[in-house]
Parts: sequence; structure tokens; C-alpha cells
Amino acid sequence: MCRWLAYQGNPIYLEQLVYQPEHSLVHQSLEARKAVTRVNADGFGLGWYTERSTPGTFHEVLPAWGDENLKSLAHHIRSHRFMAHVRSSTGTQVSRSNCHPFVLEQWMFLHNGQIGEFEKVRYTLECMLPESLYVQRKGTTDSELIFLLMMKNGLAVNPEAAIRRTVNEIEQAMAMKGITTPFKASICLSDGDQFWLVRYSSDLHPPTVFIKVMDDDIVLASEPLDNSTGWSLVDPQTITHVAGTDLTTQVISSPRAA
Repeated sequence: MCRWLAYQGNPIYLEQLVYQPEHSLVHQSLEARKAVTRVNADGFGLGWYTERSTPGTFHEVLPAWGDENLKSLAHHIRSHRFMAHVRSSTGTQVSRSNCHPFVLEQWMFLHNGQIGEFEKVRYTLECMLPESLYVQRKGTTDSELIFLLMMKNGLAVNPEAAIRRTVNEIEQAMAMKGITTPFKASICLSDGDQFWLVRYSSDLHPPTVFIKVMDDDIVLASEPLDNSTGWSLVDPQTITHVAGTDLTTQVISSPRAA
């Protein structure tokens, strides 16, 4: 399983979360504590917003702990809203095009988890995309496909509804193929002004996500970045809208959990 973090608040240098904490994201790439896979060495990515209308990104296939470019960028880039991701592949190739976060227009998306037995439903799900979105697909991951399905389902108009419809489409496609392996997802996405956080699994045991609020700042992460107090585990089967430090949570039901 991958590890990721997201931040919004007062502008900070990326290294303050990517490198400096006791259990930073780079440290998690070597020794994750709350994941099946302890080492996440199949590439990494950064995405950050500035005053520009679209986010900047950097992706690389090297392990995060050994990349000097990542260290330099994190030291010099300062942002009020950013995401970072270290990847542990669930079967697709290690390439820059498969590294998170994925970006389309002003939207940015990252994901930890997998669609169970993805290759059995990949064609079915890809055929749901209109041509205008299908040609935007750069890699081969289920994660990027989930993002494009959300865009198809009206992410820019009603994010919560688009997320729910996408989850249902994936579950229905898996059921049609007789797949019992769960669909697992911890997802963070942003339009440049706010975050939506998803923690969901068909078996009610999704990957962990923690939130820490500090005055005007908020950190979202696969696991706590340090041993300080204030980290809260996000409830499973939920969509959380993060506007500033205001959190609004809705429940997602799983049709296969009954």
C-alpha cells in the first residue's frame, strides 16, 4: 500500500512535512507503520498550488529516500496547499505516468488502495469514459482511472455525488465479474480551494487516514507524521469535505458489506 499526505493552511516549505517530522513521508517510504507493505519504493510525486490556476507537479520512479531532486524541491518550494505520495505498486509498471498525484485542469488527485482484481474490470470501466477523458489517460493504474471516472461523473459540479456514483460504478462492475476481493481506497482530491477526503472499502476495512488540525492549518496523512497529540483517525466509509479547517463528513454505504 502507498503512503501519502496533504496540507492546506499558511504557506510552508514542503520539506516541513515531507522530510522534517520524526515519521515524515520520506521515512514512511522506508518504514511504514500502518500498512501491509512497509517499503514504498516504486516512485513518488509532489503536487502543489501557488497563485497559478493549475498546480505544479514533479514525479520520479526512484525511491523517495534517495532522490536529491526531491530533497532540493522540497527545500525550495513553498505552498499553502500541496500533496505528496510515495508509491508501492499493486501490479502496474513503475513509470512517471503511474506516479501520483494525477492532475487534470485545476484538479489534483491521489489514492492508496486498489480495485480488487483490476484487470478483470479494467476494460469495462475504461469503456465508461467519454473520448474526451479517455484520451487524457496517461498511465495504466486503477487510481488514475478512478480519478477520470469521477471527472466523468461531475466532479466539478457536485464532488460528493460524483464520488458516490464512481464508487457504485466500480462496485457494480466488480459484482458483474464475480470479484470478491474488496475495492479499497483512501483518496484525497482538490480543486485548488478545498479538499475532499475518501476512506472506503467493500469489506469495511479501508486504508488508514489521519487528520491533524493546528489553528488555521490542516494535515491529512496515511499515518501520523510524529508522536504528538491531535491526530484523529478518519472514520471508515466516509467522504470528508475539508474547507479551511472546517470538516463535513458524509457516510458511504458498501453494497457488499451487508
